[in-house]
Amino acid sequence: MGGVHDAAITFGPALVAVLVLFTAAGAVVVRWGGLGQGRAVLVAAVRAVAQLAVVSLVITAVLRSAALTGLFVLLMFTIAAVTSARRVGTWANLPWTALAIAAGVAPVLAVVLAAGVVPPKPIAVVPIAGIVIGGAMTATSQSSRRALDELKSRHGEYEAALALGFLPRPAALEICRPSAGHALIPALDQTRTVGLVTLPGAYVGVLLGGAGPIEAGLTQVLVLIGLLAAEAVSILVTVQFVAAGKLSRAG
Repeated sequence: MGGVHDAAITFGPALVAVLVLFTAAGAVVVRWGGLGQGRAVLVAAVRAVAQLAVVSLVITAVLRSAALTGLFVLLMFTIAAVTSARRVGTWANLPWTALAIAAGVAPVLAVVLAAGVVPPKPIAVVPIAGIVIGGAMTATSQSSRRALDELKSRHGEYEAALALGFLPRPAALEICRPSAGHALIPALDQTRTVGLVTLPGAYVGVLLGGAGPIEAGLTQVLVLIGLLAAEAVSILVTVQFVAAGKLSRAG
């Protein structure tokens, strides 16, 4: 029976060729299918390679120090907040996207560390924090865009609610809350179908790290349910910010 390293993906000409092929195919499909700019796929692929190369070099030093681990997690959070603010449309959103992401991430990380289900070691904290932060970032971006688009397209209904005596914030919530809640659908679908349709990254990563299937399954369940909780809170906070006029699109 082969060892863990026999299952690992190794660098070589074949891997480079496959990555180039996938990137080119994605760019061509997006460009000629009228789905957007093919250049965006190329840029995303190049950035992914460059960023992961740098992270792979930096992470070795980070994992040797609790202080550096904390700074690295803070950096991940900052980049997530900036990315979400830009995705919504304006830099003025940054404080609010940061608060929405933090509202989902902080309780989840605090609970798993306080309960001892995740050991307070850099090698365990960094990947869990990264997964939860990334999920909360995506939920914040999607829910804010959905809510703002809904308010814009149904502005007449919003004004009608005001005419009926609703205050601005409750009126906005009535319009945008159901649509924003759809941002939780990807996390719900992933959780419902785990093991049946997909084997997510945490499960595969733990297996490749040498743990058994049971340990990998426990880790993945913790990650998925933690993500659901974090994303639900981030979406709730985001919708409140949109209804209060704190989040807005550019222009």
